[in-house]
Amino acid sequence: YITAEDVGTTEEDMEIVRTETKHVTGVSKKHGGSGNPSPVTAYGTYIGIKASAKYKLNVSTLSGLKIIVQGVGSVGMHLVEHLCNDGADVYINDIDKEKADSISKKYNVNIINTEDLYNFNADIYAPCALGATVNDMTIDKFRCSIIAGAANNILLDPDKHGMELMRKNILFAPDYVINAGGLINVANEIDGYDESKVKNKTEKIYDTLLNIYKISESHEISTSEASSKL
Repeated sequence: YITAEDVGTTEEDMEIVRTETKHVTGVSKKHGGSGNPSPVTAYGTYIGIKASAKYKLNVSTLSGLKIIVQGVGSVGMHLVEHLCNDGADVYINDIDKEKADSISKKYNVNIINTEDLYNFNADIYAPCALGATVNDMTIDKFRCSIIAGAANNILLDPDKHGMELMRKNILFAPDYVINAGGLINVANEIDGYDESKVKNKTEKIYDTLLNIYKISESHEISTSEASSKL
């Protein structure tokens, strides 16, 4: 097992782990690593959102689309930057008010209160905090067309909620596909880090998601189930 950063850990933490075991990635570049994988996770998520928008909404740009980013931590804040640069109308939510205020001012985006989060009339909901935000209590509140974000385990029950989203005509990007950029990044350290290779592999998330969506539609199965068939 080779570990790396996840929620609440940093490359400094990985440096400490490295003093005890060689089975660690995501260490600083000065030690031959790739550093914090969050920017690559965010980039891959952005690429995945573009693929989802292309498939569901038939648009090649995110310009003018209303996108909610829930959680503006290490990944979410980088995703906000990509979305804003692409012209999206971005709304953010975070339990850390100071962090939300900071990101709001930096990128000139609006903040949504948690009580309004799930029933907000947006095109895309991008969860980038903790998982299971799609559950029995929230699933009937969503008014978006697409759920695509970097959080792990977005669906509390993948089988049940994956099919419910399909019946509600909401396109779901399987989280372990769309957030794979960070894993691609740290895995590349093992044989010698190459930033250009990482970027090329991360951009393949676009085509991978399109294939999943096509399988889902043609077999009339959820995208969660379709992703396991690739």
